[in-house]
Amino acid sequence: MNETTKKLLRLITGGKADFGGAYSIRENGKCADMRSSENIKIEKKTDKPGLDIRIRPGTKGETLAIPACVTHGGVDDLVYNDFYIGEGADVVIVAGCGVHTEHGEPARHNGIHRFFLARGAHVKYVEKHIGTGGDGIRSIDPVTEAELERDAVLEMDTVQIGGVDRSVRKTEAALEAGAKLLIRERILTEGRQEATTHFRVELNGAGSGVDLVSRSVARDDSRQSYESVIFGNAPCTGHSACDAIIAGNGIVDASPSLNARNGDAQLIHEAAIGKIAGEQLLKLQTLGLTEQEAEAKIIEGFLI
Repeated sequence: MNETTKKLLRLITGGKADFGGAYSIRENGKCADMRSSENIKIEKKTDKPGLDIRIRPGTKGETLAIPACVTHGGVDDLVYNDFYIGEGADVVIVAGCGVHTEHGEPARHNGIHRFFLARGAHVKYVEKHIGTGGDGIRSIDPVTEAELERDAVLEMDTVQIGGVDRSVRKTEAALEAGAKLLIRERILTEGRQEATTHFRVELNGAGSGVDLVSRSVARDDSRQSYESVIFGNAPCTGHSACDAIIAGNGIVDASPSLNARNGDAQLIHEAAIGKIAGEQLLKLQTLGLTEQEAEAKIIEGFLI
């Protein structure tokens, strides 16, 4: 691994550049390092770039790390990763991508992740996207597809805080009876950055449910678009919330959609878009902060 990859890994993982347990580190479209564990098997695909990852039934308390890094312009990385989570397993998957550019060349990472959760499986999926460097458009376009069998649970915690110039984020999921999908998304765009988010969830089994919360900040002249579509095809519960702050000349479009196909489907959506309240800024300024410092503190707290 080169030094830029090591720096990106620390940013993605909160300081860690070395991993224990099972992991696969991708660098500029190729595998830089990979290791399986007794319960988590990682194999390279033979028909396209990517991995098949199989987690044994009943696996508990293990963490799988699968970060991807692009360290210079001129790279357009496309990868397909499939995760097969065995019945009753309970694991953490740490993903994420870092893209670094210089000298005006663009770079892109497009990760297509498919999750197949067997009955009663529980996965916490943590994903952080970052961009660093100088000139050159940095693009990250993640795709997540999930199939949850009966009573399975998928928690997704996704973060994109600055540095990424273009992003199209797509998530689709289908849930059987008793399955739950919990999503927490946080996005910050600045300058002329653009971010688009699409969610599509089908609640197909009795007692299935989704709780989808997106918080975003559009600063300067950046633009964001948010779309969520929930289908209640059985007695189920669905909740979608989009909260956005506009700072400067930022633009945010939000389109939550609910589709009840069953009389016992309980679906709710919320959307709130606006600027930081003047009284919030004033209160912090009375404590000695400048207007810029107060705004930064409010945004930081909003995106936690």
